[in-house]
Amino acid sequence: MNIFFMLGCSSEKPMKKSCLYEIHSLKPTMSEKDQRVADFILADPAGAVHPSIEELSERIGVSESTLFRFVRKLGYGGYQQFRIALATETVEHNKTVYENQSNLGDESPVQLVFRTNIAALENTLDKLDRQAVDTAAGMLVKAGHLLLFGLGGSSIVAQDAYHKLVRTGLNCCAPLDFHLQLMAASQSGPTDVALIVSHSGVNKDSITLADEVKRTGAALIVLCDYPRTPLAKLADLSLVSYTTGSRYASEAFSARIVQLAIIDALYVDIMNRLGERGVEHLERMREAIARRRT
Repeated sequence: MNIFFMLGCSSEKPMKKSCLYEIHSLKPTMSEKDQRVADFILADPAGAVHPSIEELSERIGVSESTLFRFVRKLGYGGYQQFRIALATETVEHNKTVYENQSNLGDESPVQLVFRTNIAALENTLDKLDRQAVDTAAGMLVKAGHLLLFGLGGSSIVAQDAYHKLVRTGLNCCAPLDFHLQLMAASQSGPTDVALIVSHSGVNKDSITLADEVKRTGAALIVLCDYPRTPLAKLADLSLVSYTTGSRYASEAFSARIVQLAIIDALYVDIMNRLGERGVEHLERMREAIARRRT
């Protein structure tokens, strides 16, 4: 007979910590600056979820160090952990994807999704730095080796960039696994360029990749939604996708559409720069695929 001992386990689930409750309960003992932060968050908890630590501290009128100390006093290891906890309490589960159709009012799901994406594309078209896109295209064309990185949902955009750019003849790679990405980053050098795609710009693994790229002397281009995030601050050049989402859809959904459009714009710019050389590589790719068709 086999006997199994379970050590350190309990049938009771640990009590879930409430971020808003902690702010309410600790507020009377807080300093004047901390109370200002508490009042701002309590007045609009959902509005405090998405901004980066730089953006939120600027809105409140306190320093980043004050905001960081505030979340540490609440018992969180860092600002990102605090944001996740706050989002869990303030964003309904069915709003993290889309609200169910009965709450859409007069809009159908098709209308909602298309309108949100169109608004994000138009907003970015109005605000996107055209010179930055042109500069990025020039950097990619001159790169000895091009590394395309993205994690989670951003990996979809990075893979699409690889699908576009590999046909131009540029020497590029886009490993999916984080460890393989880190290994590739460690082998880059001063003649290489890395493009890191991120929605939030605060993912620790993305920042680790950026640090490694910078350590090797390679150039870093970041495609993200927020210009003042830790990841964007490491970049030699940032391309910003301006998305706001809707009350039904996470902004990460429309961000993906906008970032794919920016990748397409880079591809067109690069092909214009390459001229006949780019066309030759494109034709070779088309011929190789055509031979597989019946």
